[in-house]
Amino acid sequence: MVVWKNEKDKLENFCPIIVIECKAEHITIQEEDYFLGYNYASWAGAEFFVTTNLKETRIFKFKQGTIHKKLVEIIDIPKAEIINNKKEVQKLLNQTKAFARDDFTKLLFKCHNIIRNNDKLSPEAAFDEISKILFIKIRYEKNNSGAQIFSLDVFKKDKEIYDRYKSNDDKDFYQVLFEKIKEDFKDDDLFDPSETLKIRENSFEAIVEELQIYNLSATSDDVKGIAFEKFLGKTFRGELGQFFTPRTVVDFMVEILDPMEGEVICDPCCGSGGFLIKAFEYVRAKIEEDIHNVKLKIKKTFYDEKYEKMSKKNQEKVDEKVNDLFNKLNTELDINNPKSRLRVLSYDCIYGTDANPRMSRTAKMNMIMHGDGHGGVHHNDGLLNVNGIFDNRFDLILTNPPFGSRVEKSLKITEADKYINQTRITKYKQRYGKAYDEAMEQISKNIGKPLLSLYDTGSLSTLTEVLFIERCLNLLKPGGRMGIVLPEGVLNNANLQKVRDYVEGKAKILLITSIPQDVFIASGATVKPSLLFFKKFTEKEAKEFEVITVKATKKVNQKYKSRENKEKAIVSDLEVIYKQIAAKIKAKSTAKEGLEKLKEQENEIKEKLKQAKITLKNNLKQIDITKEKEIKSLIKEEFDYIFPISEVEKAGISTTGAEIENELPKVCNEFTNYRKESHLWSSPIRIVNYEIEKDQIYRVPVLEGVTQEPEVFYGK
Repeated sequence: MVVWKNEKDKLENFCPIIVIECKAEHITIQEEDYFLGYNYASWAGAEFFVTTNLKETRIFKFKQGTIHKKLVEIIDIPKAEIINNKKEVQKLLNQTKAFARDDFTKLLFKCHNIIRNNDKLSPEAAFDEISKILFIKIRYEKNNSGAQIFSLDVFKKDKEIYDRYKSNDDKDFYQVLFEKIKEDFKDDDLFDPSETLKIRENSFEAIVEELQIYNLSATSDDVKGIAFEKFLGKTFRGELGQFFTPRTVVDFMVEILDPMEGEVICDPCCGSGGFLIKAFEYVRAKIEEDIHNVKLKIKKTFYDEKYEKMSKKNQEKVDEKVNDLFNKLNTELDINNPKSRLRVLSYDCIYGTDANPRMSRTAKMNMIMHGDGHGGVHHNDGLLNVNGIFDNRFDLILTNPPFGSRVEKSLKITEADKYINQTRITKYKQRYGKAYDEAMEQISKNIGKPLLSLYDTGSLSTLTEVLFIERCLNLLKPGGRMGIVLPEGVLNNANLQKVRDYVEGKAKILLITSIPQDVFIASGATVKPSLLFFKKFTEKEAKEFEVITVKATKKVNQKYKSRENKEKAIVSDLEVIYKQIAAKIKAKSTAKEGLEKLKEQENEIKEKLKQAKITLKNNLKQIDITKEKEIKSLIKEEFDYIFPISEVEKAGISTTGAEIENELPKVCNEFTNYRKESHLWSSPIRIVNYEIEKDQIYRVPVLEGVTQEPEVFYGK
């Protein structure tokens, strides 16, 4: 479609102002898909180029002054009343997408200030109330088709109807809206049953009015998601800064581990949800690209030389068939289609917990703002099982556990840790089977016992970061991958050597990347961090490691057996002499003078025996240390592998939080090439092919190399 400013411009062949290319494709718009419209708009000299499909609309302007004009994304096209006003049109051309994100961030801060000023709440408490209103707004806009926005007018009209039938004991309408949210999210344990909106109704109305310029169901994820993240970062920069892993670090860690479709991902200390969001977006992009490539294949199949020679009528029939196939493929990207690939990613593959109720709520809102995947996030102690978060369940773990705090030895598992909602327990049992019952025994069979007793490393250290290393390894399936942010002390502190030995007996190190302390200073952390990546042993590797360990232990024990026996023999000989003297004294068969002499000998031997036992204990301890070192050396010799270590001086963020040079992408590219050449982990577990038969299209999954039965993925 081509739009001119007015009839005169069109008749006199002036340049149009807008060129629009429409496609019936429910997929993220990629600029290269719209090359026809791009070429026409560029040739025609249009100032605005619009791309649209069933999912979203994107608006671009052309960056002038270069031979190949580049597209720059902006946020709106002009309305009819300003189309001839050059100044107003130029304003729109200057409003880039970055401007839109900043605008939304400023608006959230404005709403935040309304609550702080009107209701005198702390920044964190004010944020909670903003989140509740955003939940209400998103729920309304998702449940209403078209361009219906949760505006002040809508609220007042619905309130008027409610108030007509409201009794004196009924809650105010805005509180009723929040009750609906609590009902919608009751399976997520996000809100206490007694939770209410803690702001006045006039504050609620003022915020609804401010937010009504956005339809949060229609606004693109990268606008509202990034804006919400910026709002989060500034709101919680102080006390709660530790809940936010810097974006450059998150991007790097996800890209290093390269999550694939079908892999189940968890963060047991998810904070604001950064790792889960990035992993969700990363896999979603792969699915969208896959669907895009399938469509290109369909075009190639149907738009061949035969098509060129067809009559217009027959070409239209082919076009209709292609559009129909595209529309069916589009349902793979519809999160409301229970059979879609995007739905499976969102509902079956993303899990997280956080012990802080504010953060678990924040993570859910953050994920909804970025396109969903919130269903697996819970408010729960990350060291305890909940829902589908239990041992041997996950292909990937990405996490930044709390540093420096300790789990008190007195902290015990209590009845309060047990999950008691029978409706949901029944649902979880149906979903996870016997594994769920076994997972819940972690709590039910350990009531009254210290939390530390659940973990092998609990006897080595009470540091939370140490316990979470073991927790993450337990959560992984054999062969699963893990990326974790840890203080550098875990790598080089002599007191934690046994912890390092424990980890090396469970997983292979994939990569260690040391990053500057500056990156986390803006988030309130003061420890120099390292990024560690592991692959849990496969069953074959675990067996191989066990065999090597037994063999090395046996060899070293044999080597030191005679030395140990020699040390023990000294004590044994003294014990024999001591017993002989003691027996003579007891028998009293010796003359008085001889008896006194025997007692002197007894005391002398007793002292020698005491010293010999101390010496034996020390010598055996030293031998054990030597044996342990030699056993480890033999194991490393036999179970040998190489892993890269990198150190970057700049990781994209300064001490003030400003953007600077980022060396992490280079490390990522180098590691990706290395791990592919070295086959560090197996191929994707899931590939999806599509077969076309007459007017139907079928999904054909390939799992672990085995082709499955064709599936219908659209319709009822």
